[in-house]
Amino acid sequence: MTCGHVTRFASKLRALNSVIVAVTTSQHHHHHHHHRHKSFPSLGTHHPQRLLLDLRHISSNPHVISGRYGRRRSKVGVMALVEDWLPPTREHYEIILRVWQLAYPVASVADEPNQLGSLQWLISWYGMGKTSVASRLNLPGRVAWMTMEAPGALTLLYLMNTMPQQHGVDDLPWQNRVLGGLFVIHYSYRAIIFPILQPSMAPIHLFVWGLALSFQLFNATCLGSWLSAYGPVTDDAWASQSPLLQFAVGLVVFYVGLASNFFHDEELRDIRRNENRREERTRGGSQRASPSARPTKHYGIPQAGLFRYMLFPHYFCEWIEWLGFLMAAGWTCAPAWAFLVNEVCAMLPRAVNGKRWYVQKFGQDKVGKKWAVIPGLL
Repeated sequence: MTCGHVTRFASKLRALNSVIVAVTTSQHHHHHHHHRHKSFPSLGTHHPQRLLLDLRHISSNPHVISGRYGRRRSKVGVMALVEDWLPPTREHYEIILRVWQLAYPVASVADEPNQLGSLQWLISWYGMGKTSVASRLNLPGRVAWMTMEAPGALTLLYLMNTMPQQHGVDDLPWQNRVLGGLFVIHYSYRAIIFPILQPSMAPIHLFVWGLALSFQLFNATCLGSWLSAYGPVTDDAWASQSPLLQFAVGLVVFYVGLASNFFHDEELRDIRRNENRREERTRGGSQRASPSARPTKHYGIPQAGLFRYMLFPHYFCEWIEWLGFLMAAGWTCAPAWAFLVNEVCAMLPRAVNGKRWYVQKFGQDKVGKKWAVIPGLL
């Protein structure tokens, strides 16, 4: 017997062992020995040739094991964080997606975190950023930001590493992996790099932190489940879902939006850096005259890039980013549609209210004819 034969035979024995463990576990719950052969009748234990044929069938068809005993096997291999909900069953995935599609556009928080969704049209309170107010429930800005943004990417990675094996998917197509990678790239910047680069971050209210966290969990659960099991998981399915040219164009649009988002974020950071340097100079001079004197905050209107035409181009560019993601995923991808719609519903009122703040702070003359976030419209 050659080394190759030994390796193949050992692989088949491991597959058989998985079946025996599943059958044995089933027998333990039923306490009837005669069920052993009924549970897996095709396993020819009395005839060597039949046994080899069964082993060959099992090793070449993993779904034989994960089919009848898949649920028990998944529990042994990967522990669910929330039984039947995370990872979600198909039925629960549909429920979560429906809530994500319908409830969040009305009252939610957006990826540009801590925004009260469409409720912002009715209320002016906003517990972070330049409109943050003192409260006992405030959390440190950087810590709050990281802990409310990071769970999204972590949840998606968890689902993409557990759900395929639970649903008999041996290897996800490259499109699924690329889209998952885009999501992780965005939130690696948003959750980790962004708060580190910020010269300063205002406190974030606990209530707003909780809403932002729920946004991340809903979004990542829907997208992660779709990419892992409930969307296209074969090359043929992707050929009809998003042809290669459409997928490639979507990637380009995504990266253009991501780069533009970073550029305009950096422009805002420059204003804060200049403000910090000004405060340091002011503090150095005032301390000699009056140790208790404190400099006032300084705000400015950026002028580089799309800031020439609008006040919140970083919002607009993020919409472009996720539009590219939707294009690559295919126009029938319901979770990607829900994500984009929820972003717009939550960030649009924030931009409109933000324009009013700029007008009150600087006057209409300095704001000029700048749009809030959508050139030619708002």
